[in-house]
Amino acid sequence: MATESVHGLFAQRAAADPDAVAISAHDEELTFAELDSRSGILADRLRAAGVGTEDTVGICLERSAGLIVALLAVLKSGGNYLGLDTKQPRERHIALLEDSGAKVVITTSDFVERLGHSATTLLLDAASAPTPTPPATSPHPATSAQNTAYIAYTSGSSGKPKGVCVPHQGILRLVTDPGFLAVRPDDVFLHFAPVAFDASTFEIWSALLNGCRLVVAPPGDITPADLSAFIQKNQVTVAWLTAGLFHAMVESGTQNLRGLRHLVAGGDVLSAAHVDRALGELPQTALTNGYGPTENTTFTACHTFTGPVADGPVPIGRPIRGTTVHLLDDAYEPVPDGEVGRLYAAGLGLAHGYLNAPALTAERFVPDPFSDVPGARMYDTGDLARRRPDGTLEFHGRADQQVKIRGFRIEPGEIEAALRAHPEITDAAVVAQPASDTERRLTAYYVSEEVVTTAELRRDLGRGLPAYMIPALFVRLDALPLNSNGKVDRARLAAMPRPERPEMISEYRAPATEMETWLTELWADFMGFSPVGVDDDFFELGGHSLMAARITGEISAEYDVNVPPVAFYEHPTIDELAAYLTTLTTDPDSDGTQAG
Repeated sequence: MATESVHGLFAQRAAADPDAVAISAHDEELTFAELDSRSGILADRLRAAGVGTEDTVGICLERSAGLIVALLAVLKSGGNYLGLDTKQPRERHIALLEDSGAKVVITTSDFVERLGHSATTLLLDAASAPTPTPPATSPHPATSAQNTAYIAYTSGSSGKPKGVCVPHQGILRLVTDPGFLAVRPDDVFLHFAPVAFDASTFEIWSALLNGCRLVVAPPGDITPADLSAFIQKNQVTVAWLTAGLFHAMVESGTQNLRGLRHLVAGGDVLSAAHVDRALGELPQTALTNGYGPTENTTFTACHTFTGPVADGPVPIGRPIRGTTVHLLDDAYEPVPDGEVGRLYAAGLGLAHGYLNAPALTAERFVPDPFSDVPGARMYDTGDLARRRPDGTLEFHGRADQQVKIRGFRIEPGEIEAALRAHPEITDAAVVAQPASDTERRLTAYYVSEEVVTTAELRRDLGRGLPAYMIPALFVRLDALPLNSNGKVDRARLAAMPRPERPEMISEYRAPATEMETWLTELWADFMGFSPVGVDDDFFELGGHSLMAARITGEISAEYDVNVPPVAFYEHPTIDELAAYLTTLTTDPDSDGTQAG
């Protein structure tokens, strides 16, 4: 590649069109020249704090212009960034910062108390105000394509998260002429994914390294309907959505997405029905299924649909530019086309490996026997795939226990380790079970002498695990079932029928009004079990923000009212929510407005 670093290519784009808008955020708008200047000033501050080549800088910021400034500044300083999800618990932040050895953390006063880390802290509370300081003049440290650009932590089967070290060349290979997306100078990219999630790599750097505008979604939770309206209002032309969010937005209506030139969805298996509906309702929008692990820089293979999927499996396409895919058997021999093999990825997108985990790196990043390059490696994705006669790949599940829930990659072993740390639990197994035609949910089976309430388990796990790793259901067993080899029979657990109602803090109380009855039936449909009591807490039952957004959409359609996402946090039981809705329907101006 002609340019060896992300910030080097950005500098070329900024010099070519300095007055073009680079970032549009809720707090401010920055041109390429302003973004270049601001990030250079912050890079000077980072270097003054001791950051240099291959040093890690933690970033704990909500979506904002300042977040993008910080990412670019870290790269200019010679370091690599570790994105921290502001929604994750304090203990998780501390563990990741300590494991990464971050020298500096960039954050705001809203989050500094949650970090609890000994590293130097740089506060950006005033970063949104234009600065009179002249552009930085100190030279950037020499950065090669092999230097680490960022560290992204993924769930670990041993119970410890794994830090994936992604080099600059992986990002450059993803966003510069990748083949699956022909970027235009007037494209407008959406940034919505958490910076701790590698989808943000595609969103942010596809825009900035191609001279395009990046529209940053406002911070906090956003419903699918609100995000759809935001996309339309800001004239976004390229967007990336997780599979779960894509399904939800298709179900809620695609009219606000008609301005998209290209829509990329992925992170989990796409529903053929939702793909076909999107293709029918968005005839002017190219729709691409993006597949790939974090260890190969966001995307390994992509498939842009040219016609309906119908009843067949949704294809994941062909390797993107700079990537090679091998489908191998247990002896590392290629399987014939049409047969299922284990998928290995190789090429420019490969991460260096796992931070501070040489044995695990050697286990998953193995020598590539098909390459002529000395020392070349390939990554064992653990995924199974089949190659069609035309070269298109189909995903056929996992070869191990790893699962994906709402686009997040999860190792059940990490959750199981956290459950076994509970003083009342002697053993545990976590499996994924169908929640609907397009979604799965985690169910935790645990062994203990006494039942431990769902609320206690969710609270206990929530101290160290992100919300997406908290199981939706917890079931006590006298013993975990074993197969003929003496191992936990996970297939049997996954096939177990769901209990009618998990153990709850509250006793079951039946609905008493027509509205309460309708709401309990609605919750039961989404939760996948019944009965639901009017005093049951939505989040204790296993509800999450995306589910809440879909339920509020159903409520709005049924009662002709707008229910904001915060309503589920303020009124988390049927009893409270019904009282709130009664207020809205009798006096629409008291807490909300008629949808009419």
